[in-house]
This record gives sequence, C-alpha cells and structure tokens, in this order.
Amino acid sequence: MPGGTCTEAKQNQSSKVLEFALNTSADRIPEASLERASLLLLDTLGVCIAAQPMDAGIIARDAARRLYGASEPSDQATILFDGRKASRAGAAFAAATQIDNLDAHDGYNPTKGHIGVAAVPALVAMAEHLPALRGRDALAALVIGYEIAGRAAISLHNSVSEYHTSGAWNALGIAALAGRLTDVSPEVLRHAFGISEYHGPRSQMMREIANPTMLHDGSGMGALVGVSSLIMAEMGFTGAPAITVETPAAAEHWQDLGDFWQVDFQYIKPYPICRWAHAAIDAVRELRVAHGFTQDQIAQIDIRSFYNAVQLYPGIPATTSQAQYSMAFAVAVMAVHGEIRAEHISGEGLKDQKVCELVGRTYVKEEARHEVRYPIGRWADVTVTLKDGKRFESGDTHARGGPERPFARSDICEKFQAYAAPVIGSARAEAIEEAALSLVDPKASFTQLSQHLYEAP
Repeated sequence: MPGGTCTEAKQNQSSKVLEFALNTSADRIPEASLERASLLLLDTLGVCIAAQPMDAGIIARDAARRLYGASEPSDQATILFDGRKASRAGAAFAAATQIDNLDAHDGYNPTKGHIGVAAVPALVAMAEHLPALRGRDALAALVIGYEIAGRAAISLHNSVSEYHTSGAWNALGIAALAGRLTDVSPEVLRHAFGISEYHGPRSQMMREIANPTMLHDGSGMGALVGVSSLIMAEMGFTGAPAITVETPAAAEHWQDLGDFWQVDFQYIKPYPICRWAHAAIDAVRELRVAHGFTQDQIAQIDIRSFYNAVQLYPGIPATTSQAQYSMAFAVAVMAVHGEIRAEHISGEGLKDQKVCELVGRTYVKEEARHEVRYPIGRWADVTVTLKDGKRFESGDTHARGGPERPFARSDICEKFQAYAAPVIGSARAEAIEEAALSLVDPKASFTQLSQHLYEAP
C-alpha cells in the first residue's frame, strides 16, 4: 500500500508538470509575464547579434553545419544571423553556443545559471516550420521554457553535491518549449524530459571558472540535447522518468507551477562579464561617478564578495573567455573606462596598459556576510584608496539588472541597440526591437520578428 501511494504521488506530480508545459495557454499566463518574456527575447537576440563576429560563434556555426545537419527540409532550420541551414537541434546549438560566449545574457539567481541563452535559439529553430504561429503563443512557449528549466535547475542543485553548468538542466526547458510547439502527447514529453536529464551535459562549472575556455556554461549542448530529446521521444525513444521532475524529493520545487512565475525574476546583465563579478563592478562604477576619481589617482582597490566570485580569474586575461570570467580585470576596466563593452575584453582591450596596471593594485577577499546571501543575492563591497590617502567605501552593493535593482524597459532597449546596431545596422536593429516587443499584441505573428533574424550581417 505505501508503495502504491508513492507511485500515485509520482504520477500526479508528473502529470501536473506535463499538463502545465503542454496546455498552459497564453491567456493563462499573466500579461506582465508575457511582456517580460518579450524583453528577455529582445535582450538575448541582442547578445546573439553582438557575438556573431566572435571566434566561438563562427566555430559553433561551422560545427553545426559539419556535425548537426539534416537531410530532410522538414528537419532543417536556419542558423540565427548566419543564413545557412543545419538541423533544428544544430541551429539551436550554434546560436546558444554563440550567445554563451558573450556573457551578457539573462539569468536567474536561484538556478545559478541561465535559461534564455538556450531557450531563445530553440524557439526560433522550432518556429521556423510554424508560419502561422501567433506572437503570444511564441511568448507562451518561451515562458514555459523558463518555468520548466528554472525548476529543473533548482531540483538538480538540491539533489547532487556538484555544481553543474546550465546545460545540465536547461535541456529540460528546451524539451518543454519544443514539445508544446509541436503538440506532442504528455507521454512523449515525459520521455523527452527523461532523455534530456540523462544526456544533459553535467559539466563542472567550477572547472570552467578555474580554466576559462569557450565551453562556458554548457548551454550550447543543453540546447542541442533538449531539441534532440524531443525529436527522439517523438520517434519512440524512451527515457522516463526524469528524477529531477518525478521523485518525491523533487516535489517541493514544482509545487508553485502556475502560481509563481520565475520569468518575472530573471536578471538582465549590463556587462558581458560573469554575473558573480557584477556587484563589485557596480560598486566601483558608483564610486567613480560619485567622486570623480581617475585610474591614475587610484592606489588600491579592495573587493570583498562571496566565495564563488572570489574564485574568478585573478590575473590579466590572455583570452576573451578569461576576461569574461575575471574579477580584478573587469573591475579595473570599469575603473578606467567607466563601462565594459566587448572591445574592452577582446583583442587590444586585453592589453590595455592602464587596466593591466590597475589589476596589480586590486585585491579580492571572501566576505562571510556576502557568502551567506549567495545564490539568492549577489553582493560585494569595495574600498577605493587614492594615492593622496582618501578612501571611498561603497557599502554593501547588489548587482544591477535583477529584481533587487531592476532595469526599466528603456534600459533594456538601449542595451539591445548598443549590442545590435554596430553589427547589423540601426534600421534592422530597430525593426527587430519593434517586432519583438509587439509580439504581445493578439494580432501579431511570430514571422513579423523571425523574418529579420536569419540573414547574416
């Protein structure tokens, strides 16, 4: 009898998640959440555009063509901002890997990772074969992807001791997104969840922090696995159950589906740098604005933050990957330039003499009060000491762009234009912005946006 009760509970839990993923209509999602999704979509597209010329994006797009093609037109999709074809899974992989390697995409504190980086490429790849897809239905699919991926992440983090990259769990959100767009049965999606969880890249995040490369957060593979899992499940491949969804221990992480909308609490990054460094960067930014000092006046910068932030790359980076996972270097860039753009963390920006000199005078230390607030909060405090002996203290500072210090709609649009317009031109960037934000209109079609997304710059 107890065994039967447990089985029945697992079935009810699974059925609830599957029902939510497949049958939650746009009309059942709060209007504010759909509007937030349109902004997250816009922001992620901006990062994808800005990352288009980067080596990692070029390699990922070429790799998708070589490794993840498809012979049947119905299985093909156009790679974002490239124009060439790959499989639907391959196109999602290419764009997600590209976005992942310009670390400026959205995230969610409790997951310690990122969803939009994989969800947006998967949405565009799947939607290409749905010319009648309404804008609101596309946004609803995106919201579902965020909601499923976010809870899968929290469930995974609470069930294992290792800290895995986002690809390990955003694959389940991608399977849900793709499954509702292709109108699969609950049983097919259940197996897709199981396949996604089993094959999702349980890659070690702290290994990448210690040795930054183009692997980043594993989200390219997460997108590939998520779309592939759904297609395999449609073909009859079995993989259920997903333990992060169906086990009794996971139940608490799925109880608030449909009541609490995680999509509303994603943060937007102002800098193409690991989120762990943002609090310290913002603290220096605000001290610089308030007191007007220059790099030449600074004798020393002392940063106190949480443990993981302190593990970020400590020296002068030799690559863009190292720069994006840096603390002292990123803070020095802000102290010297008052901003951090792609050119500051690539090419000649890595050799900036003023920045490199300041890195040698920047010290990072773990602070217990910041550690106890992680991962829900990302805090730091900074002291800047000038050569004349003056000291400026930031006090406890939280990273901007999340629910703690939110950006206005106009801030997000300005970021998009700053990232997109230099690569694709102002006219095309403005057309994408207008189309993305208009998807909430009941009369809007997703093709009004997607028609601007395929051609190479």
